[in-house]
Amino acid sequence: MRGHCILSHGFESGPDATKVTALAEVAGRLGWSHERPDYTDLDARREVSELGDVPARLQRLLALAKAAAVRGPLLLAGSSLGAWISGRVSLQVPVAGLFLMAPPVRMGEAPPLEAAAVPTSVVHGWHDELIPATDVVTWARQRNARLLMVDDSHRLSGHVEDSAEAFAALLRSLAGPVHA
Repeated sequence: MRGHCILSHGFESGPDATKVTALAEVAGRLGWSHERPDYTDLDARREVSELGDVPARLQRLLALAKAAAVRGPLLLAGSSLGAWISGRVSLQVPVAGLFLMAPPVRMGEAPPLEAAAVPTSVVHGWHDELIPATDVVTWARQRNARLLMVDDSHRLSGHVEDSAEAFAALLRSLAGPVHA
């Protein structure tokens, strides 16, 4: 295996969601192991906040990332809230890269999106109704991140294949040259 990917779904989504499933297929095809944590129980905790239990989401991903990082290169990927927690966890665990779809660079009273200075690829919709495209462009520019802006909304449902291709490009760039 080239490394391990942890693919975090968005709020009120699930580990079998279309986007993270497409990323898992790409990871497997390119020789990366992968896992898709289930945060649905934490998203249901509306008594904690309107976004469920975000601190518990962070802790769950952190525990998985710490365990995976000792085995080799780790890439964190996520959609929306899954992107936000991936960025935050990347500050605490060594990661080879980040793949963020519709990342909330600002999210209510939570701290702004922060992430490790590693190769980062971002996919975002120009018509995202929750996260202004200009905020994401600014965030990505400050990091020299790869940025794919698409004619879509927050769910990026019309650009699952484009997202998968961008993910494949990031994984290939992290793999380095293949020697026969």
